[in-house]
Amino acid sequence: MTTLAAADVTARGGLLPVRFILNTFYSGPQAWFFLADDNGYFREEGLEVTFTEGSSLARAVTTMTSGDYDVGYGDLNELVRMQAEGRADTPVAVMAIHNRPPYTIAVDAGGRIKSAADLPGARLVSHPQDAAWLLFPEFCRATGIDPESVDITISEDPHKVMVPQMLAGEWDGIFGFVNTVAAQAIEAGVDPAVSLHHLAWHSEAPAFYGGAMMVTRPFREAHPEAVAGLCRAVNRGLADTVADIEAAIDAVARRNPGIDRAANRARLIGTLALEMGDAAATLGLGDVEDARLKEIARLIAQAKGYAHQPAPEEVFDRSFLVPATERARMPAATPGA
Repeated sequence: MTTLAAADVTARGGLLPVRFILNTFYSGPQAWFFLADDNGYFREEGLEVTFTEGSSLARAVTTMTSGDYDVGYGDLNELVRMQAEGRADTPVAVMAIHNRPPYTIAVDAGGRIKSAADLPGARLVSHPQDAAWLLFPEFCRATGIDPESVDITISEDPHKVMVPQMLAGEWDGIFGFVNTVAAQAIEAGVDPAVSLHHLAWHSEAPAFYGGAMMVTRPFREAHPEAVAGLCRAVNRGLADTVADIEAAIDAVARRNPGIDRAANRARLIGTLALEMGDAAATLGLGDVEDARLKEIARLIAQAKGYAHQPAPEEVFDRSFLVPATERARMPAATPGA
């Protein structure tokens, strides 16, 4: 990937253009990026950020290797996998957003499946490249079940369609994110609190992380101060999101006027509580635990048959984070969420 010439920066009023690939379409659990933009935090850092909608948290990591993007919001576990595979073109994570993995297999709350041990013989459905499905072999290794004992169908249908189909008996479970499935269940007229039960990674395979902000290695080398500025701006956006949920949803709606506000509000609040509500409440968001990264590398290498188990510094660079005392915090810890 080529770096930006000084003349190009000057032509844009001194702002460095930054191409940012998101995990999915514009939605509630991305609001902090948009608040940072709307409140001028990127511009204060000398950055002009352009967002592009993505197709999945896992696929965003691969997309970053194309050279078309400088920054991305991708799955930290997929980044570990790509490093373990031996890829030399992977990005590097610079700020963790999720302290806990968002992944789940959502099942009928009234059905036979209550835990991972009940999965053998089940019929599951997943989107292509869904991060939960991609991590299913690691989930099986962590929970002691045979992945070959489960039948998995790949479908392009949205979760809004899948949830009623599953509850009608077409499937036994759906791969996805806890709060994404819940939000789309609401859009389908289903009460997720009553109708759905989750085999969630955060309880079944708690070592895993979720989404993180990543930069390409050439961008990090060429623009280290810009990377630090991105971390500062997004940290401020996170704090603003916690302080004013309605303003956060407004920022999403400015980019996607057709969103279901109630569903996206629920999805954002659920994400703050589940994926971002443990250590974030007392320590602040952004950093990771090296011991967990090592365990992720072990599980992935064993499940996928890779020889290499990447060290934490191969996938995460914490040198750009704001000081711990300045990091955005959640209102309260929710260890049982």
